[in-house]
Amino acid sequence: MKKLVLAILPLLLLLGACNQDTTTYAEIETEFGTMKVRLFDTTPQHKENFIKLAEEGFYDDLLFHRVIKGFMIQGGDPESKDAPANKPLGNGGPGYRIDPEFGGIHVKGALAAARQSDQVNPQRQSSGSQFYIVQGQVQNDVMLDNFERQKGVRYSPAQRELYKTIGGTPNLDNEYTVFGEVVEGLEVLDKIAAVDTAPGNRPTNDVKMKVRIIK
Repeated sequence: MKKLVLAILPLLLLLGACNQDTTTYAEIETEFGTMKVRLFDTTPQHKENFIKLAEEGFYDDLLFHRVIKGFMIQGGDPESKDAPANKPLGNGGPGYRIDPEFGGIHVKGALAAARQSDQVNPQRQSSGSQFYIVQGQVQNDVMLDNFERQKGVRYSPAQRELYKTIGGTPNLDNEYTVFGEVVEGLEVLDKIAAVDTAPGNRPTNDVKMKVRIIK
């Protein structure tokens, strides 16, 4: 019996390890409050990269440099740190890009990777650091039917319900990588999306962030 227990023990330990919760959360702190986001295991490259940069302090004191009410808020450009008001932003990064990991949908609160346009980035690779959080607008079945035909996607009843209740930007589905979602603090997203902006969609008063990982 003792030998049997010793033989089973490693298997139980292995199973226990396999069943451990691998969910990772991040907190994005701003003057308007804190958003808690869950990072998706289904986008491992983006998840690992975001964790790495956050733990290095890369995002601390960077700006949400592009804010469009009813669409999204974008940040993560390292050139935005202490940037003067007239400095063009949106082209900075850590010096690399990430291959796309499509599959998530752009409902309100989706955390997604920004990227350059198809004309200069036909592979649709993600920026190494810039991200956006979707605000979007409420959709209806006619709109979603059109997006399904245009994009060759099929929304589940649950996904349709999300788009029809909390809203989003389905026109971006399968074109940008969604690698997380806001699970707490959607009201913070709405507050940032409502700030006054200058031409170019940069807030007239800087909106800084700090990002930390919660495991």
